[in-house]
Amino acid sequence: MDNRANNGGKREGAGRKPKAEEQKLIESLTPMNSVALEALETCVKDKQGWAVKLYFEYFYGKPQQKVDVTTNDESLNVPLINFINSES
Repeated sequence: MDNRANNGGKREGAGRKPKAEEQKLIESLTPMNSVALEALETCVKDKQGWAVKLYFEYFYGKPQQKVDVTTNDESLNVPLINFINSES
């Protein structure tokens, strides 16, 4: 040990909170549902970009993201995957 506090091991408060704590938070926020929806409606009507994006992401779901892993850099000239035959 190097005499530092919390040197290794689990930390206090780390990890997911208990389900009961999550439910308590949901119940405490429920009375504000109508206020939050009104605020979102106002922002969408004002055409604020973040609000329109948030609305569509929750209503229709986020579009699937695609990542292109190919490279066009000729100077690399290295295959992305190198298969080897291990049966020889």
